[in-house]
Amino acid sequence: MDIGFIVTIFLIGFIGSFISGMVGIGGSIIKYPMLLYIPPLLGYAAFSAHEVSGISAIQVFFATIGGVWAYRKGGYLNKTLIIYMGTSILLGSFIGGYGSKLMSEGGINIVYAVLATIAAVLMFVPKKEIDNIPFDQVTFNKWLAAALAFIVGVSAGIVGAAGAFILVPIMLVVLKIPTRMTIATSLAITFISSIGATVGKITTGQFEFWTALIMVVASLIASPIGANVGKKVNTKILQFILAALIVATAIKIWLDIL
Repeated sequence: MDIGFIVTIFLIGFIGSFISGMVGIGGSIIKYPMLLYIPPLLGYAAFSAHEVSGISAIQVFFATIGGVWAYRKGGYLNKTLIIYMGTSILLGSFIGGYGSKLMSEGGINIVYAVLATIAAVLMFVPKKEIDNIPFDQVTFNKWLAAALAFIVGVSAGIVGAAGAFILVPIMLVVLKIPTRMTIATSLAITFISSIGATVGKITTGQFEFWTALIMVVASLIASPIGANVGKKVNTKILQFILAALIVATAIKIWLDIL
């Protein structure tokens, strides 16, 4: 394996995982297009959409472990939300991850683009004073949360994304969860989701071992660093960064499909 290729994959994993820890996503919203486009741009062999989604699923599993560990203290994790949404998204992501074997590469890319577009629209819906709610007074509709998590799980399992990039806007806009609690809790839910997606991808052979290993090492280093930075950054800035990433990715994927 070429040293330049190893460095390229490590940097993709590091950058994606740092942002993942900071804004509460698994990082596939960034790493999926980076893995798809950057290696061939630098003269290396291109990965297929199936391989990219498999590598992403495995990497997200480890990136979210690091992020959750960094947020474990301070009341950021909403355990009830994690149980309801985590259980539903695990079931959905396993179904999506296993069923993706039956889809074409174009179909996987379209699912990804549609998810990113929905997430982008949600990020621009006004979020009225949700960050003024004390963590111990946060309430939400449990069954609505579970139903939405299942739908996200199936869709995200298909692209190996674990679903946090759409889960975060749903938690902010629909369930009215404060930003920092959303970031920490979504990482925990995404970790659970990634179990189903990862098992689905591995059992159907949709990943490249050494590339995935490099991404995992980068994730375990970068995700906790990003999470600690995220604790100190203004919540409006965090929301803006996430919205910008989602919009840019949606535009890029749609341009390629069309």
